[in-house]
Amino acid sequence: QVQLVESGGGLVQPGGSLRLSCAASGRSMFSINAMGWYRQAPGKERELVATVTSGGSTNYADSVKGRFTISRDHAKNTMYLQMNSLKPDDTAVYYCNAKIYFDYWGQGTQVTVSS
Repeated sequence: QVQLVESGGGLVQPGGSLRLSCAASGRSMFSINAMGWYRQAPGKERELVATVTSGGSTNYADSVKGRFTISRDHAKNTMYLQMNSLKPDDTAVYYCNAKIYFDYWGQGTQVTVSS
């Protein structure tokens, strides 16, 4: 029904910025009610970072509120996560998620924040 591919991860210094992309194929984002970003750090459980609905409503984890921005570009069928003021604790594999009765996941992209 949908395939998700993340990109944009990498190594950045504390205080730096990255923009993650999640390209969806097989289904228009117009028909995906809820999408989001999750992350999983070594030794920790996967946690919700941010969500966005087809109507543009957004929610953020307290740990990233004010620093991260989630958005959807329906023309490009791509979801983004703009990450600013990055901290070492943001280091994790970031996963794109779409909810269409079941959860669909991308392969993940590594974000490492270190000096």
